[in-house]
Amino acid sequence: MIIEQRDYVLKPGAAAHYVRLWEEYGREPQVRILGNLLGCCTTEVGELNTVVYFWGFEGLEDRAKRRAELAGDDDFTAFRGRVRELLVRQTNRLLVPATPHIRTALHEGGRG
Repeated sequence: MIIEQRDYVLKPGAAAHYVRLWEEYGREPQVRILGNLLGCCTTEVGELNTVVYFWGFEGLEDRAKRRAELAGDDDFTAFRGRVRELLVRQTNRLLVPATPHIRTALHEGGRG
């Protein structure tokens, strides 16, 4: 399993609006295609106005296939058009569990 962390830094004060748009337009196509949403969070401390997603994939090939399908999805394209003006910067990381115990906790939604 790999975990993709996607951080979206938004214009000041735009996080709540972005999350509302994501709930209405973005969540369904992302969950339908990407499948394994491990978390969607906003920041309280540190770099504010940031939305962070965590997505689980079986491996790099699974991620590439699902991301390509999402990029071609009309519903997701429409969502991106609605939020594009809110974005300042995006960063991505691919993470691998440090131990099998951590992997199990993520799969089960536990605390690790």
